[in-house]
Amino acid sequence: MKKNLLVLVLFIVQTITLNKSLYANESLMAPDFTLKSMTGENLNLTEQRGQIIVLNFWASWCGPCRQEMPALENLQQNYTDLGVSVWGVNVEQENQAGRDFLQEIDISFPIMFDNSNTVSKLYQVNAMPTTVIIDRNGQVRDVFQGYKTGYEKKYAKAIKKLIRE
Repeated sequence: MKKNLLVLVLFIVQTITLNKSLYANESLMAPDFTLKSMTGENLNLTEQRGQIIVLNFWASWCGPCRQEMPALENLQQNYTDLGVSVWGVNVEQENQAGRDFLQEIDISFPIMFDNSNTVSKLYQVNAMPTTVIIDRNGQVRDVFQGYKTGYEKKYAKAIKKLIRE
C-alpha cells in the first residue's frame, strides 16, 4: 500500500513539474498544429504568425467552459481589429454535444474539434477549460487553467500587454 501511494505521489509531482516546465519559459514556441474548423477551413497555427492567438480548450460537459464562451466572444469582438484571434478547440471524442451547445450561443470565432486529443496533448491540457495566449512570434506567453467570472480581465490584461509590444 505504501509503495502504491509513493508511486502515485511521484506521478503527481512529475505531472505538475512537466506542466510548469512547459509554460515556465516565455520563449517556448507554441506547438504547431492544423485542425479543421466547423466551417471546413483548415487552420494552421504557424500560418498565424503576426497575430496574437487566444487558444481555448473546452468541452460541452464543462460548466465553466460554457460560462466562459460569451467572454471569449467579447474578446474576439473587442480585439480582432488589433490583430487578436480567438480559437476554440473542443476536446471531446464525440463532438455532437459540442456542436449542439454551439447552436445555443452566438460566437464568431473559429471552433475546431480535437477528437483524438492530439492538440490538447501537445499543450498538456489537464484542466477544463484551458486558455493559452500566444504572441505574434508564436511563443506561449500565458496559460490559464480553469475559469471563474473575472478571468476575462486577466485575458484582456495579457492581450493588451502583447499588443503594446
